[in-house]
Amino acid sequence: MRDAPLDSHGIRVHGLPIDAETRCVHWNGPSDVVAIRFHCCDRFYPCHDCHEAVADHPSEVWDADEREVHALLCGACGATHAIETYLGVESCPACGAAFNPGCRLHRHLYFG
Repeated sequence: MRDAPLDSHGIRVHGLPIDAETRCVHWNGPSDVVAIRFHCCDRFYPCHDCHEAVADHPSEVWDADEREVHALLCGACGATHAIETYLGVESCPACGAAFNPGCRLHRHLYFG
């Protein structure tokens, strides 16, 4: 499939069909409203599966000493968050939208 980027709150999010709140074909439940800026290409994707499907390179994780980088986008409100902030919350600090708790299982794919 081809990249179907979408502007979510003024930020370009890449991947397979994405809705306005950054849900994709892989993860599209009510709380799947986070897009991640990938370290390797500085592009936002809804998930590692979207990156794998459309990027022309392997993904890279953020180093542990880069936790201050705003690499998370809340698709519900458009706020960006530092990695450290995101790792410590269950919902968006800006708007209160719930984040999918199951995403914790995939953190190792994004953050070192």
